[in-house]
Amino acid sequence: MRDPKKHKRVRVHIRYELKNGAYVPGVTTICNQLNKAALVPWSNKLGLQGIEVGKYVDELADIGSVAHDFIEAHLKGEVFDDTPYTKEQINAAEVCIDKFLKWYNQNNVKPILVETPLVSEFHKYGGTFDLYAEVNGTKTLIDWKTGSGFYREHKIQLAANKNLLEEHGHKVDLCMLVGIGRDDNEDFHTLCPGALDKRFDEFLALLKVYYIEKSIG
Repeated sequence: MRDPKKHKRVRVHIRYELKNGAYVPGVTTICNQLNKAALVPWSNKLGLQGIEVGKYVDELADIGSVAHDFIEAHLKGEVFDDTPYTKEQINAAEVCIDKFLKWYNQNNVKPILVETPLVSEFHKYGGTFDLYAEVNGTKTLIDWKTGSGFYREHKIQLAANKNLLEEHGHKVDLCMLVGIGRDDNEDFHTLCPGALDKRFDEFLALLKVYYIEKSIG
């Protein structure tokens, strides 16, 4: 029998804690404050096609969860535990997995930190990034995205994770978003966003809003 508690979408979220025991928000929570304008026309388009948006989003999330779990296990040299997923979910994620393996085999990847939670004592937030590794000899931060594009919040998230690594003494020479399409219509694509210092300023502004709202109650 499959254990639903192992499924990424229903697991308890990581709680980030400062050295003094105080809990702080995560990068995803902060970035979720952004208005995701692109989702409105996308949802309307699905509705006009007769597609149930909620169910479709859940299916995409399942594919992304399988792919992320596989990638994490592969990078850690572990056996992928597929027990939380159905055969249909695993089969649907094969395209993502194949695209990742093709990229991985074409590059010299030496993982340093994989799915590692870190906390900023200075800015008071936490985050868990996908991969920090030497890629072809370059210290690189990577976030995997299963989908067709990269959005503003992805770049802000990347900047926030870069700061976490640097605050903990890790050199970051390159930051990269890697898109792993969920089907043949969604290409494999990479992006090394520029102006990450400005993106981090955006993150800090969102973080300030978060703490203001929290103080208001």
